[in-house]
Amino acid sequence: MRRPIVAGNWKMHGSRAENARLVEELLAQAPAAPAADCVVCPPLVYLQEVGRQLRGSIYILGAQDVCADTQGAFTGEVSAAMLKDIGCEYVIVGHSERRLLYRESDQLVARKFSAAHSKGLVPILCVGEQLADREAGRTNEIVARQLDVVLELCGAGTLERGVIAYEPVWAIGTGRNATPDQAQEVHAFIRGRIAARDAKIAAATRILYGGSVKAGNAAELFNRPDVDGGLIGGASLKADEFLTILAAARPG
Repeated sequence: MRRPIVAGNWKMHGSRAENARLVEELLAQAPAAPAADCVVCPPLVYLQEVGRQLRGSIYILGAQDVCADTQGAFTGEVSAAMLKDIGCEYVIVGHSERRLLYRESDQLVARKFSAAHSKGLVPILCVGEQLADREAGRTNEIVARQLDVVLELCGAGTLERGVIAYEPVWAIGTGRNATPDQAQEVHAFIRGRIAARDAKIAAATRILYGGSVKAGNAAELFNRPDVDGGLIGGASLKADEFLTILAAARPG
């Protein structure tokens, strides 16, 4: 049985004061025994402070990005070992905003996945198509390409300590979202793609949906058999909404 994950991506939001208020609310309302792992991914500069505030709670610290290289002359970058050193357990790689705004290639994303995995972090690999791709019927082609580069570089076995997040780019921050059936269709495709290499790994791999998940639609999305939780953007900045989403996740 796969244990779900609900991961909050705060993106480039917050301040020390705002984060403290949000964390206080998250701690005050936290369930004693959630049915899902709950990951919080603050901006880089706040990771250590938020991590200290969350220590000993149900929340797991994650980062929003990582360098593909281990160390060296890479000004402005942060390595997987550094993230691990300050208490991170998860890290997002290949988010659509990194792919689109910062031109990260499939190959670079795969190297980031490998770097994170090699240092004991759990990489959350984001894959997904743009609206033009969906309208052209190319969703599976795009998702397969993004996934295959990682599988070829790292091997399916790395998904024992890895997570996939399907995020249709056209549904991120737009208020639109894939229907539960559309999400399930792509999640099943991803699981099948992994199963072609290793059926046991595929059955155990957790696949999240990310794309305007809210308190009002989370339960229906998470009820689909191949949807193992969510990668949450804007709704993760509101404690009550984020915790309602967390409550909607059930092992499947």
